[in-house]
Amino acid sequence: MKRVAALLAAALLGLGLAACGAGGAEPGAPEGATLVLDFQPNAVHSGIYAADAEGFFEDADLDLHVQEPSSTADSSKLVAAGRADFAVMDISDYGIARERGLELAPIAAIVQRPLAAVIARDRNQIRAPADLAGMTIGVTGVPSDDAVLDTVLRSGDVDPSDVRRVTIGFNAVADLSAGKVDAATAFWNAEGVQLGRMGVQIRAFMVDQLGAPGYPELLVVARSDEATSAKTNAFFRGLARGYAVLGSDPQQALSDLLDQVPDLDADLQRTELDALTRARAFASGSQDATPAVDPRSIGRWTDWAKGAGLLEKG
Repeated sequence: MKRVAALLAAALLGLGLAACGAGGAEPGAPEGATLVLDFQPNAVHSGIYAADAEGFFEDADLDLHVQEPSSTADSSKLVAAGRADFAVMDISDYGIARERGLELAPIAAIVQRPLAAVIARDRNQIRAPADLAGMTIGVTGVPSDDAVLDTVLRSGDVDPSDVRRVTIGFNAVADLSAGKVDAATAFWNAEGVQLGRMGVQIRAFMVDQLGAPGYPELLVVARSDEATSAKTNAFFRGLARGYAVLGSDPQQALSDLLDQVPDLDADLQRTELDALTRARAFASGSQDATPAVDPRSIGRWTDWAKGAGLLEKG
């Protein structure tokens, strides 16, 4: 899940992410590959960690290294340059990267519905989007925030100019809980869950219920010329088996995540995963959990993003 741009340790840049290639590997050894996450590991990544922990990538003859973010490197550029094999990206970042000429292709969807929302701090005062008129609303400064906020406002016949929009960075939890803003753009599965655990009586206006189409929030991308390669196919086979675990036994997938990233707050991750599974965020069509990409959903998002000003029209 993204609340910051996809990150990667600068020190690893100097190494050129050697795991991208299998140079020097012994004959018959699994092919090496690197997956760059969009954010620190959390419940949205459970299917990836389940596939890794259960040995499904290994079974597909792939030695996958999952790289956590820790600097300001742009993972889309790393993938486009061949310095990383795969990257988890917010669909908005993917669309903007494509618009800027990066040859990337979505090969998997790790979250199948939008996570973006406008979260109000007082559910009794703000009951519908129309109640946001005249309110102070925080945005991170990420371009997609404005598209989300404008869509929610217009669903309540509120002109986007009729709110006070302030840039708060990634401080939605702190600023909402302290009453510094009346509402903020945020993710219902992350900031929304955290605020609920703090006792803040929020109301979350989910963008796909208020004018935006259903679309996959988080994609795994590869270089366009590698989208159907043997390495990419091996990655997808392993990931699909991880999602089978996530669909049939979410708590097992969560345990796989927590075993590999023991510093996570287990109770928080459990609550976030429960919110995601209740909302069928990993489901597509009749499948309870799948990483398959539906090109039609990408098309629906593209049309909405152009109409909302996130992408150029044409």
